Amino acid sequence: MKKNAFYAQSGGVTAVINATAGALILEAKNHKNKIGKVFAGKNGILGALREDLIDTSKETSAGIESLNYRPGGVFGSCRYKLKDIKTDIDQYKRLIEVFKAHNIGYFFYNGGNDSADTALKVSKISKEMGYELTCIAIPKTVDNDLVITDSCPGFGSAAKYIATSTLEGSLDVQSMSESSTKVFILEVMGRHAGWMAASSVLARSEHQSAPHIILLPEITFNQKRFLDEVRGYVKNEGYCVVVVSEGVRNYRGNFLAESDTKDAFGHAQLGGVAPFISNLVSKNLKMKNHWAVADYLQRSARHIASQTDLEHAQAVGRYAVKYAVEGMNGTMPVIKRLPTKSYSWSIEPAPLSKIANLEKKLPKNFITKNGFGVTKKGIEYLQPLIEGEAKTAFKNGLPEIKKLKLELVKKKLEAWDI
Repeated sequence: MKKNAFYAQSGGVTAVINATAGALILEAKNHKNKIGKVFAGKNGILGALREDLIDTSKETSAGIESLNYRPGGVFGSCRYKLKDIKTDIDQYKRLIEVFKAHNIGYFFYNGGNDSADTALKVSKISKEMGYELTCIAIPKTVDNDLVITDSCPGFGSAAKYIATSTLEGSLDVQSMSESSTKVFILEVMGRHAGWMAASSVLARSEHQSAPHIILLPEITFNQKRFLDEVRGYVKNEGYCVVVVSEGVRNYRGNFLAESDTKDAFGHAQLGGVAPFISNLVSKNLKMKNHWAVADYLQRSARHIASQTDLEHAQAVGRYAVKYAVEGMNGTMPVIKRLPTKSYSWSIEPAPLSKIANLEKKLPKNFITKNGFGVTKKGIEYLQPLIEGEAKTAFKNGLPEIKKLKLELVKKKLEAWDI
């Protein structure tokens, strides 16, 4: 029996998450005998709870195609964690109620660790409630910290932006170092995993030594060793470029940049480690320095997206649909790196029970012995993920962003108070 599908974006968006959405919508059209319409949740899972469903069938083919070039989350994303089933089952009952009302038999959730957990929970509760629903989680995170999958869509483009920014910024600092700035500090995302910070190593070449120091969450921050390194590079090269992950901790286990704020998933709100490091350099070394925070720019820079990353994003969208129509409930399409001389990959299914709430950190053999750099093995892993230029259309000198209709389906149920 033909059923409709529900797709939602979750958590922080990326330069290619919309490409996943577009590929999924187009692939669904190849299975008209099983999938009717694809509804997208307005503002993620909140769209399902509020019955704010966007009818993607109202969009033109050109509109769906334009998603390949559009950063952000076109349907709206959210940081909203469903409560524990044992203590609050009402939210899950509401989801099933909305799905029943709109004949939805496929649930696609595009996000990271917490999103995989949500998809797994919905998969279990729908089975317990006797409602036939196929749940597929689709990988997406610039943090690159999902287990099993070789890499995560969104990471390659963010890594390309970070490496490019590190390269260009280091050339600027180098040119001014004789009489001005000696140290440049770039803060990047990544939470507990150092993948984002590690990607800055790709800025290095036989002509360029920066970044000189990479501060990773996997390595406990040692103030004295760090300052000695900075002092040494400034003495020998005239300047020093530092890339620091937001998730770096001190010997007490505390984030250097943790605030009292928590996000909706219960994670500490990070950010602000760059000024902390800057202050250390100013106070202890008396060196002029500048700092910058990549922040949203690193995850939204579609104009410099990786072609490899774009292809990954499209593939997981297509395979999510293929797995769904095959009845592969509680599954995630993951990227598998193949053992070939040149980089190649395939998509395989993986059970959500082995992915949800787990975290992949930077392997020890990717980190240099001194803890401030990335090994050859790490570079070999990272390099192919940023390769290829995913072209985008420009208009009036800026990336062209097409407007979609984003037409909502008529509601059938009473309003729901979140």
